[in-house]
Formats: sequence, C-alpha cells, structure tokens
Amino acid sequence: MKKISDFIVKNHLLIVFISLILLVPAIIGSLNTRVNYDILIYLPEEVETIKGQNILKDDFHIGSYAFVMIENESAKNILKLEDKIRKIESVDKVVSLVDVIGTTIPSEMLPDEIADKLYKDNETVIMVTFTGSTSEDSTINAIKELRRVVGDAKNVSSMTSMVVDTMELSDSEMVSYIIIAVILCLIVLIVATDSYIVPVLLLSNIGIAILYNLGTNIFLGQISYITKAITAVLQLGVTTDFSIFLYHKYEQAKESNTFKNNKQAMKFAILETFKSVLGSSLTTFAGFLALCTMDLTLGTDIGIVMAKGVLFGVICVLTLFPALLLTFDKLIQKTRHKQLLPNFNKLSSFSIKRYKLIAILFIILLVPALIGNSNYQVYYKLDESLPKDLAFQVSNSKLAEKYNIVFPEIALLDNNIKKYELEELVNEIENIDGIEMVLPVNALVDSEVLELLPEDLIDTLDNSKYQLMIINSKYSIASDKLNNQISKVNKILKKYDNNAIVAGEGPLMKDLVTIADHDFQMVNYTSIIVIFIIMLFVLKSFALPIILILAIEFAIFTNMAFAYYMGEALPFIASIVVGTIQLGATIDYAILMSTKYLDERINYDKKKAMENTLNVTIPSIITSALCFFAATFGVAVFTKIDMIGAICKLLARGSIISMLVVIFILPTLLMIFDKFILKTTKINKEV
Repeated sequence: MKKISDFIVKNHLLIVFISLILLVPAIIGSLNTRVNYDILIYLPEEVETIKGQNILKDDFHIGSYAFVMIENESAKNILKLEDKIRKIESVDKVVSLVDVIGTTIPSEMLPDEIADKLYKDNETVIMVTFTGSTSEDSTINAIKELRRVVGDAKNVSSMTSMVVDTMELSDSEMVSYIIIAVILCLIVLIVATDSYIVPVLLLSNIGIAILYNLGTNIFLGQISYITKAITAVLQLGVTTDFSIFLYHKYEQAKESNTFKNNKQAMKFAILETFKSVLGSSLTTFAGFLALCTMDLTLGTDIGIVMAKGVLFGVICVLTLFPALLLTFDKLIQKTRHKQLLPNFNKLSSFSIKRYKLIAILFIILLVPALIGNSNYQVYYKLDESLPKDLAFQVSNSKLAEKYNIVFPEIALLDNNIKKYELEELVNEIENIDGIEMVLPVNALVDSEVLELLPEDLIDTLDNSKYQLMIINSKYSIASDKLNNQISKVNKILKKYDNNAIVAGEGPLMKDLVTIADHDFQMVNYTSIIVIFIIMLFVLKSFALPIILILAIEFAIFTNMAFAYYMGEALPFIASIVVGTIQLGATIDYAILMSTKYLDERINYDKKKAMENTLNVTIPSIITSALCFFAATFGVAVFTKIDMIGAICKLLARGSIISMLVVIFILPTLLMIFDKFILKTTKINKEV
C-alpha cells in the first residue's frame, strides 16, 4: 500500500484528470442501464405461479392484459376503437361484448357472468391481451399508446399501467433525491469541518464514486427502480465517514510537524485510512451482500449495486479524494472557518459516570424494543405504496367497484378433464367464501356457439394441452383472506388435476408474501453471521463482535419498534432490507469506538480509557450519523413513493438511534464486560 500511496501523491493531478475522463463511460453506462419498475419480476422462476404466467404467455399468447372501459359509445364506434387498438404493436387480442353481439349470437345465450362483467350502465369493457409480459418494454410502450388511443389513462386498467405510472413518478423525483441529499449533507459537513471548500470536494469525490457505480450497472443488464432511487443516497450516507476520516488524519499529520510537507502528510493519511477503513468497509460490504441470499432477487439487485458502491467509495477515498485535497490545498487554506461542531466532553462524562444507570435503562428498554420489533405491521399490496390519484389507481378502483373485477385469477387445467369432473370442481370452488365467479372458459365452446364467436376469442380458447378457468374474488390483493382463499382453490384444483396451476396477480402476491417472510429471516441471520466472522478477524476478539452486534441489533429493534408503537404499516421490502443495511452501515460507529477503546486501555484504567475514547470518537460518530440522516431524511420527506420513502425514513431514524446507542449504551457494555473483552482479545501484552 506504501507504493500506491507514493504514486497517488506524486501523480495527484493525473489521478484527477483520469477520474474526470472515466466519468464519460460512467454516465453513458448509467443512461443506458435499463430500469425495471415491476417487483413481481424478481420472484424465482421455479415458483408455480411464475410457471403459470409463462404458460399463459407461451401457449395462449397472454403475456399480460388490460381492461379498457368505454362509456356512452355506440357498438359501431366501439368496433372502430377496437380496430385502432389491434394496430398497436404488441397487442395480441381485443375482445368485448360488442364483438359477440355484433355476430348472430343472441345475448341471452351468453352466461350472465360474462354479460355482467363486460357491460353495465351503458359502459362496455374491452379486454386487451399483449404478447409481452407485464414489465417488458414492448408492453409498456403498448399501454402508453393504448392510453393515447382511448383518450383517458384513467379508463385503462392493468398491471402494466401501474408500472408506467410508477416509472413516470419515480423518474420525475430522482433528481430531487440527489439535490436534497447533497444540500443537507453539505450543511452537516460545513458544520463538522473547518473549511468551506472541503465539504464540496468531499461530496464531489463521493458523487464521482456514485456515478462510477451507476455506470457499471450496465453489466447487470437492468436494476430495479428502488435500487436506482436509493443507491445514491445510501452510498452518500455510508461512505462519507471514510472521507471524513482521511481528511482528519491528513490535518492531524500536518499539525504534528512530523512530516516535511503536505505530500508526506498525505501519504501517512492514506496508509492510516486504509488500515482503519478496511475493517469497517468490509462489514458494510458484507452487510449489503447478505441481501443476495434473498429468494426474491430484488435483494440481489440492491445488494450487488450497494456492495459495488462501497467498493467504489473506498477506492475513490484512497485515490481521488487525496488528489483533490492536494490539488486544491491553497483554496482550502483560504476558505477555513472556525469549527462549528460543539465540544462533547460533557456528553462523554455523563456516559461514563452514569454507565450503571444506562445499563439498567438498556435492560428495561430491551423489552418494548423486542415486542415492537416482532409486531409491526407489514403490507404487501404494491399499489398501497403509491399515491391514490395516479391514473392506474383510479381505473383499478372503478373496475373493482363497478364490475367487481380485481385482476381475476386464471386456473390452468388439463384439457382432458371430464365434463362431470369439471362441473364438480366448479361447484366446489363456487362454495368457497368470497368467490364471486367461476367461469370454465371451455363452457363457452359448445359446437353451436363456437362457430359464431369472434376469431380473437376462438384463438385464445383453443389449446390442445390446457383449458382456462377464470376465477374472480371479492377479496383484495395481498390480503390474508385472499391468500387463504387461493390456498383452498389450489387444494381443490390439485384434487382433480395434480398439475393444475393458478396464475394471476393474486397468486403471485401470495407467493411474494411467503417468500418475503422467509427472506426476512434468511437475510437477518446471514448478515449477523457474516459480519460476526469478519469482525473476529478484523478485531482479533471473540467478545467484541458479540457486544458490537448486540448493540446495533438493539438499535435495529428499537427502530422497527417505533413503527409498531407509532402505528406505521411498512412495505414488505423495507422490513426485509432495512435491518441488514442499518447493521452494515452503522456497525462502523461501534468498530471505531471499540478499537479506540482498546488502544487507550493499554495505558489507562477502563474509565479513563473510555473518557479518552469518547472525546475523540463522538465528533466523528455524530458527523457520520448526521450525514447518513441527512442523505436519507430529505428523500423520506419528499418522495410520494412509500416503498422508497419508508426505506429512507427507517434508515434516517436508524442512523440516529444507532448513534445514540453507540455513544451511550456501547460504552456501558464495554466497561461492564471489560475483563471478558481483555481475556478474549489479542492485544498488546502491556494491558
């Protein structure tokens, strides 16, 4: 590392130049990385409902579908509109009651279930199917064009409509996230440092690292909109302390008069930062990678991108940031100001003198923290995280209230099931609570009717391997009632056809609930185990990893308990990822304090060692925590997307709680278990 530091200092202008040149491919890569706005696409391929979706797409050419509601139009105009819709690229079939009545079929020959679902109060429902799946670009473009042709986006209901509205809302907010986070972090850094230009250089350094990270996402093929939205603010929040550490080391080296010039001081600062940041960055890196253990591959998406972010953050802190400080050294000197961050000696004194009282409070608070952490509410319905006035929300509500269509389930059955068995199956499903309609589509295909049906409908129904059954429920998506109902429907279907599959949004969301519950346990346990193992090697201690993880886990429990006691319902993805991110990002505070404590403990008793430790580390911990808070809090307040807002709100609150726990509770634990720590830690024999 010494040769590298020599090269960085000697060629700091070249490093700045190369770093700026590399921004060009980074920006190009970022702009050309596809962003996915459909969370359901991250369900594992082996899930039965995903297999069902693939069968619908491959065998029936129903990749996705939409309902169009047309009011007060003649049959002739509706048929003209259907012709326009058929011309839209990626549209496969267009079917409505007008198609059927427009032939010679008397309306009384149609089942009441169909007539009620497709026509009411002089309003006709047109069903449109697409060759592409919900979130494919072709389907997204088709929905946009369909909305234009229909003339009112609020009359087009589909899952893809939700994707389109999410995309437009997220894209409109993205730049604001960065601006808000940068402004708030800049304020914190101006207060925490002694120069007006250093915060600008520090944020520029992190900004370049963020662009490198976003640019390399092109090699992943695509990222989710959640990942894109939180990457910049999280990377800003978790890597700022690395830069602050280097700057402080550089300033201390210059003031020590040990080094001939600034370049020598910077070499020392780079080496010291590398040794100190290596351990803390590894825990943060591992914390993010733990998300890759999720069955829902959205975790892999977030985990890989954020782990890359930590890596790019460390590289830029050790290369570009020193180069920037040396390049603009004269300007830094001219823009110095009195440090505005107050002295925290009284805070450290209180933490040490009252450590037994703090220990008692910790034990008392542990109970409500555990209770709250185990009982907060989680919601899985994706549209609940979005504003109610979006076009897709209005159209979905209208479709549900007027026609009782809440994106029906589609059962795929063997085409050779006997007629009497099919009738028994239908009767059993109809008797399940909450089922409003069961329509075996082959019931429409009597020989007399088949000849008169529209060609589009015949093509959809005609399949030698499978037959379709449409099942409509009155229960809302992702509710316990619907999930229980789907389980009962599945049980009945399997009795008649062991290979039967229930597809549709409802079953997909049921699988999402099951997978999310498993992922929550898997991610938490994995992150704790991995970070514990890393700290064993970094700290060379058995006791410290246990104590540090205990402290941060308490902070996480307290954070999640706030949601319970404040009556906050959290989107499922927030409940899964926040604990792991908070652990990986804020364990650094605990590592910083514990390593400093061990250094001081060599020469002093535990109270004096802790006093010296707190006086040195509290300013750094508060600055890091406030930067993390600033980067996430502004986004939480600004965004209209609760999936993003909830994650940022929890992380903002979690950063402050972790800070308080490390400043007050961790010193207490370190002093109480002082003997245990010394016996199980490899440190200087003078201790």
